[in-house]
Amino acid sequence: MNVPQYLDRIGLLPDHLEPNDEVLRLLQRRHLLSVPFENLDIHWKRPIILDTERFYEKIVINRRGGFCYELNGLFNELLKALGFQTRLISARVSNNNGHGPEFDHAAIIVTIGDDEYLADVGFGDFTTEPLRLSLGAEQQDPSGFFIIRRFDDEYFDVSKRDGDDWKSEYNFQDIPRELSEFAEMCDFQQYSPDSHFTKGKLCSILTEGGRITLTDDKFIVADSNGRRETVIRSPADFAAVLQQEFGIKSN
Repeated sequence: MNVPQYLDRIGLLPDHLEPNDEVLRLLQRRHLLSVPFENLDIHWKRPIILDTERFYEKIVINRRGGFCYELNGLFNELLKALGFQTRLISARVSNNNGHGPEFDHAAIIVTIGDDEYLADVGFGDFTTEPLRLSLGAEQQDPSGFFIIRRFDDEYFDVSKRDGDDWKSEYNFQDIPRELSEFAEMCDFQQYSPDSHFTKGKLCSILTEGGRITLTDDKFIVADSNGRRETVIRSPADFAAVLQQEFGIKSN
């Protein structure tokens, strides 16, 4: 872990980064603005192996993105290197049938003094800043309003306001996990025809004004002026937008 190099990747200098809540918010926001959520290796037939040295080479050295196990797996190492007290947790993502299986998603809980925060740089269009683990409290984030509540005796649920209702994003147990415990689900996500990651390419990143997203057939810009879509008509179109907007050279 070369901390200055990692910080440079997300546009920060290694000065005065004390392990406090303000710095945690800064780190998460800068990470989301700098490192895309993307599943391109799955479609380029490059195996994703749960190894933080490989994550570092991909995300920091090669200036790529990744999906949750890679992004939060590496971000967790950065936080620990900066003196934060963290634990990796498993989450079950909300879907049409309720919630997915254990290890469906990896997120991070950070302890700062008497407070705890849910940090997540690997869930695409989610929070911009960490959420305080304060049950039942509505929290305003630059990306919307969120709430963490009890789901049942074992799980907590994090939901986002959707009109007058709350829509579950995922639920989680507060149990520390090792990265290796996510290996089976990581293989499912990248190889199974039932995984939504194998159904099409995706590259998405937070911007200062909203978000940009590239799929196989669309380039979407969402900002204060609304939502605009450009049709992607060919692999050459995809490669050109990927290079221009995300700085990633197509395979």
